Amino acid sequence: MLDSLHLTLPEIILSTAALALLLVAAWGGDRSARLVTWLAIAALAAAAIAIPGYRGGPAYGFGGLFVSDAFATFAKVVIYIGAAAALVAATGWFSRDGDYKAEYPVLILLSAVGMGMMVSAADLLTLYVGLELQSLAAYVLASFQRQDTRSAEAGLKYFVLGALASGILLYGISLLYGFTGSTLFGDIAVSIASQKAGGGLSNGTLFGLVFVLAGIAFKVSAVPFHMWTPDVYEGAPTPVTTFFATAPKIAAMAILVRVVVIAFPGIANDWRQIITFVSIASMALGAFAAIGQNNFKRLMAYSSIGNMGYTLVGLAAGTVEGAQSVIVYMAIYVVMTLGTFAAILSMRRGGKAVETIGDLAGLARTDAAMAFFLAAMMFSLAGVPPFAGFFAKFYVFRAAMGSNLIALTIIGVLNSAIASYYYLRVIILMYMREPREELPAIRIPAGVGI
Repeated sequence: MLDSLHLTLPEIILSTAALALLLVAAWGGDRSARLVTWLAIAALAAAAIAIPGYRGGPAYGFGGLFVSDAFATFAKVVIYIGAAAALVAATGWFSRDGDYKAEYPVLILLSAVGMGMMVSAADLLTLYVGLELQSLAAYVLASFQRQDTRSAEAGLKYFVLGALASGILLYGISLLYGFTGSTLFGDIAVSIASQKAGGGLSNGTLFGLVFVLAGIAFKVSAVPFHMWTPDVYEGAPTPVTTFFATAPKIAAMAILVRVVVIAFPGIANDWRQIITFVSIASMALGAFAAIGQNNFKRLMAYSSIGNMGYTLVGLAAGTVEGAQSVIVYMAIYVVMTLGTFAAILSMRRGGKAVETIGDLAGLARTDAAMAFFLAAMMFSLAGVPPFAGFFAKFYVFRAAMGSNLIALTIIGVLNSAIASYYYLRVIILMYMREPREELPAIRIPAGVGI
């Protein structure tokens, strides 16, 4: 038991910190919000340091329900960085409107606990419990600005569609349990191998696979389960959108990799067809639907959908190199997204947040440094060398080529070229258009600036 508890030390630290900070928030009220925020960031740092390091084989706890390995360690570190960045961004954003509440960092910590469970899950029910803990906190965060009707609408849409996706996932888990006799990833793989040796895969197992993949696809905003993303991104407060676009995406994509690679290695051809279709659809929708968007957060929502499509190209390869390319892509994607949202969080016009792309016209003349860094993020998201986004796409396309997925790679490159249009459009607006009115100089908080 002690060995198992050691594996879950990061989750124990975050859970304890969340409960303690909840008491601080209850006693101190909203006046303690800033203190609670920095204590939450310290808890995330402590959890990252406390992650057990396993450079050898994976270590299992609680009878094989929980696993700690290098893959989970890397994913958790990136998740904690995304969560901490969302906390730093929130302090400057909400304080301007005077509606920053002390429970915000507590919800972020509880969501981080759920995401940690997800990436270390070696069992379908462990995955489900972690996903629900992450999601329930996220529903509240989406509707955090109670007086804003858009935020309330975003929370309601996210909750309703999220509950539907959770039901689909749970139904898939029940089918897999019924037809394989276990919810452990390793046991499912053994059962599937015996089914294939005995004459073929049962239809129930195949349906269970489809439903499980559909439930996880909702969490990564992959087509055709993307419908919540633009509305929730637009309606949620910008720091919350920053959080949604980074940490939960890492957790969902990491568990998707773990599920298909460990639980379904014997039917790679079956799940590869699903992943390939979802990947192409996501890349295409992200490339074309974003072209007509004027709201920056909706633009980033469709960008996120497209980027999940590129990430799935690496997963479709079905190799170790493909799995590595997925996690590398996601790490670089988190940095690009955090940088983009940090720039948007720092700018206001007429006392209101900058949300439309047109508001960025002529930014290079009024704030050259901000325009330079935002342009760098746009070039990177577009995949222009030598920016990091180019290497992210290079790794996933190379993994796909290594598995002879030539057509998928070509489609990915073409969609990437189309998507470059709306990224370059932002740069053209900043550097080649006259400003509508000068953006007032804003003192950027040190954390957001970094």
